[in-house]
Amino acid sequence: MGWLQIRLEVAGTDPGPLEDSLLATGAVAVTMDDAGDDPIYEPGPGELPLWPTTRISGLYPGTTDADVLHAALVNAVAPDVFPPHEFLLLDDRTWEREWLKDFRPMRFGQRLWVIPGEYTPPDAEAVNLLLDPGLAFGTGTHATTALCLEWLDAATDLKDARVVDYGCGSGVLAVAAALLGAREILAVDNDPQALVATRANAERNGVADRIRTCLPVDTPETWQADLLVANILAAPLILLATRFDALMRPGARLAVSGLIARQVDEVRAAYTQWCPLEESVEMDGWVRLAGTKG
Repeated sequence: MGWLQIRLEVAGTDPGPLEDSLLATGAVAVTMDDAGDDPIYEPGPGELPLWPTTRISGLYPGTTDADVLHAALVNAVAPDVFPPHEFLLLDDRTWEREWLKDFRPMRFGQRLWVIPGEYTPPDAEAVNLLLDPGLAFGTGTHATTALCLEWLDAATDLKDARVVDYGCGSGVLAVAAALLGAREILAVDNDPQALVATRANAERNGVADRIRTCLPVDTPETWQADLLVANILAAPLILLATRFDALMRPGARLAVSGLIARQVDEVRAAYTQWCPLEESVEMDGWVRLAGTKG
């Protein structure tokens, strides 16, 4: 059947009402993204971040009449002027996985490769992590994930270690730790879909017996990690400092990412008393901090 897509660009105004209009006229999916090159990092409390120009797309069944839809949308936004737009006819496909077409094998550090399922590993002798991220975040393409993967690859004390991957997403860090020699990994996330994706990727790589998944509320109180890696955002990293302390043995190593340069001092301050985060590495504006628990 295929699909009819309308793309619109909205500058300087809230795209919410237009999103409502698209859904009201029968859109089966609505997405918004940056129409320029204006990244938004972590918003402040109570802030509703908007790009200077937002591209909003509505996806309709292919039988939808574009002229009739256009008239309905113009009427829905009146008296406001209908924004610049275009209609596209799209082939039928699994759109929620379409972005994976640009996902290619990538190397992190000296030993570790992340390989999409349909590719043959470029180096059969390397540590090859076969990944299907599904609908959970984490392929290694984002700088914060890359920074954490490189930290794990460089870890000389990972063999036979106990590891926590806090905010596991697709499980890429947990599976990488297992493939690099860790004997037991606790993968924690507040999204049940992430735990499903982590278990699936662990099974795909033959390390499911070494990875335990759980929601934050089910985190074992007696767990004592040798390494903990957390790829989340600055605000939760600050709030979770006490919990991370409880999950790590004395002498354990910690790496956190998901923060930007202006947030470094605030995050460091939350860990100063028990784990000074002295190592700092930046990539594409994102920062990884690392240190050792006293």
